[in-house]
Order: sequence, then C-alpha cells, then structure tokens
Amino acid sequence: MQDTVYSVSQLNREAKRLLATHFLNVQVAGEISNLSIPASGHIYFTLKDSQAQIRCAMFKGQQQRLRFKPSNGNQVIATAQVSLYEPRGDYQLVVDHLEEAGDGALRLAFEKLKAKLLQEGLFDQQRKQALPLIPKQIGVITSATGAAIHDILTVLKRRFPAIPVLIYPVAVQGETAKFEITQALATANQHKQVDVIILARGGGSLEDLWAFNEEIVARAIAASEIPVISAVGHEVDVTIADFVADLRAATPSAAAEHAVPHQEAWLNAFDALEKQLSQLIQRRLLQHQQQLAWLDKALQQQHPGQKLQRNAQRLDEFEQRINQAIQHKLRDCQQQLAIGHHQLKQWQPSQQINSHQQQLSYLQQRLERSIELKISRLKTRQAAISQTLHAVSPLATLERGYAISQRQDNQQIIKSSQQLSINDLMLTRFAQGQVLSEVKEIIHD
Repeated sequence: MQDTVYSVSQLNREAKRLLATHFLNVQVAGEISNLSIPASGHIYFTLKDSQAQIRCAMFKGQQQRLRFKPSNGNQVIATAQVSLYEPRGDYQLVVDHLEEAGDGALRLAFEKLKAKLLQEGLFDQQRKQALPLIPKQIGVITSATGAAIHDILTVLKRRFPAIPVLIYPVAVQGETAKFEITQALATANQHKQVDVIILARGGGSLEDLWAFNEEIVARAIAASEIPVISAVGHEVDVTIADFVADLRAATPSAAAEHAVPHQEAWLNAFDALEKQLSQLIQRRLLQHQQQLAWLDKALQQQHPGQKLQRNAQRLDEFEQRINQAIQHKLRDCQQQLAIGHHQLKQWQPSQQINSHQQQLSYLQQRLERSIELKISRLKTRQAAISQTLHAVSPLATLERGYAISQRQDNQQIIKSSQQLSINDLMLTRFAQGQVLSEVKEIIHD
C-alpha cells in the first residue's frame, strides 16, 4: 500500500476536522493568562493549570454575553470546541461560553444586581401589593413536572378546593428559563384570568436557582399588576425574585397557604352569620306580626258593621224614648179626660158634653195620627240610615259587581298595579265566593 503524502495545509485541515469531530463541545477548567483584547472585540488568552496550557479564542459575538470581565488569574470554566488554527498549526479552543468557576462569581453577580435594584426602589415595601382575601383563580408559574406544583396543588385542595388553579408551565432552570418565566408573567397580566400568582420551584444550588436571580425576571415581577408570591427553593434559599415579589414564602407549600384562607374558618363564619340573620328575621317577623295584630284590631273598630251596630242601638234607644213619650202623653190625656169627665158630671151640661166629646174624639184622632206620623217618620229615618250604612258597606259594593283583591302572601289590599309583580298570587273576593289567581302580565295605565 502506497503511503499518502500530505501537504502542510492538508494535514492541518484534516487535523482540525478530526479534533472538531471528536471534541465538538467540551468544558475545560483552568486559569486565564496572556489575556489579549484587540480592537476587533475578540478575546485571546491561554488557559492553564499546574501542568499544561492551551491557547483559546473567544469571538466578539460570544464575548458580549459574558456576565463578568475576564482578567489574568481568573479561575474559569470554558465551554468550547477543540480546533486548530491552520495557518500556524496551533492547537486551540474556540470558546462559546465562559464563566467564573464556583459559586463565588454567581454570588458576586447576585449582590451586584441586588444593590442595583435596591437603589431603584424595587424592594420598597410601599410598592408591594396586598393579596386578595379570597382569590377567584390562582396562577402558578413553575415546572409542570416538578415537586413544587404537586405540593402547591395538595395544599390548595386541602385548604380551599373550590378555587380554580391555572398553571403556566415554564422551564425553571437553564438558558431559556428566564425568558419563559418573563413571558408567563406577561401573559398572566395580559389575560387577567387570575388575581394572584405563585412563582415557584424546588430547592437547588445557586446555579440551579439562577433564573430567579436574572434582572429580566426581577423587572417582570415588579411590573406585574397582579400580586406575586415568590416561593423559590427551600427556606434557606434567597433569590432576587424573593425581594421584588409582593410576598416571599419559605416553600411552595407555604406559598399556597398564604394564597388562600382555610375554608373551614370561612364556613364557620358563614354559619355564625346565618344564625344571626335567622335571629334577625325572627325578630322582624315578630314585630310585623304584632303590628299586623294592632292594625287588624284598629280596622275592626272602624269596620262599617261596627258602625251599623252602634247606629242600630241608637235607633232602638230612640224608639224606646218615643214609646215612653207616647205613653206619657196618653197618660196625660187620660188624666185630662178624667178631670173633664168629672167636671162634666158635676155640671152636667149636655151640649158641652157632646161638644167636648166631639172635640175629644177629634183630638184623639189627631193624637193618633200624630203618633202614627211620628212613628212613620222615625221608621223612614231608620230605613234611610240603614240604607246609607248599607251603601257604604264593602258588601254592598261587592253586590254592585265590584271586587276586592289582596296579595296572597301578606293580605295587603291591592289599590294599584304597582303593588304587583309577575307570578305574584292574589285573592279576589266577589259578592259570592273568592278566586285565587297568579299574575301573568301587568299593564300600567
């Protein structure tokens, strides 16, 4: 087999291809040295440890995403592609992402952003919103598969299962997490389907929780018109989201307890209110019953039948007085007649006797006619009074074709269609019998 002869360019190209194929995306830890940042904006440096070193290049597009300013001596972790610079044959790393090694860098970025937002007033207590007493619907922004959503739903179901929950599933870790969380907050505020939001995830390292320390997430929470409860990590974990949120909960379960009251306490309060309302209604009913009894008694005293009875009694008194007057008059006449008869016997004037007898007969007739006329007038007056009383009696009104209607529920006399509503029951009384009817239509003249 004949040996293949490579040119230098061909060899370097093949070596570059092999390195890129086998080491497409690696992470390398080391110390930065020989740092160079030319006017092009690219970064060139050497990554070394105690035994070896390798050249590195980070182009301008990737350099703009750095969270820190690289300097010689920084311990870093480089995410890169192993490559080869063909013109010189230099083995190198083409760095895509660079971060400081350990939590120290993240903690430094955390404190820097915390100080910035604190100075802007995003942590001020005056700007925090109060949570609704009983939310109509609760929004939960978290991972759809994490333990946090299970804990939240369990607590909500136990405390107040009637309140619906709307879940906004998002990534809670990784490069896209901050954008998904920000978009979920914007969507919730745009649709306004919930009136409190729980932003939650389970515990983890500072790097795991970093999405909740991003400035874009903090500003989205501050801009939310809906109150936000932050429940990120365990009780010892603190994030920027906790400071900006309207309320910080130690755990997702604690956030659910803050979001809703315990329904048992409300049910007990409702029972107490129901008892108070029932007692109030009973007192009002008793007062109205007493007032109704008083009005009924007053009405009975003014009833036409009562007046008729009183007038009938007065008529009987008048009749008795007339009879007594007649009897008294008759006795007087008889006495006068006896006296005249006695005188007549003494004088015995025959003509005078006849004349007096005629006059006596005439006077007796006049007296009888006067008595009969008086009695007739009294009877006529009695009949007129009776007829007048009958005319003003409700029963006479009914006999003339009228009717009296009253509400079935409270026996109130109906004088206007304004007193009635559709489907009301009313009792109508005629001269003979009564009718119970239901209102189907009301025509207001």
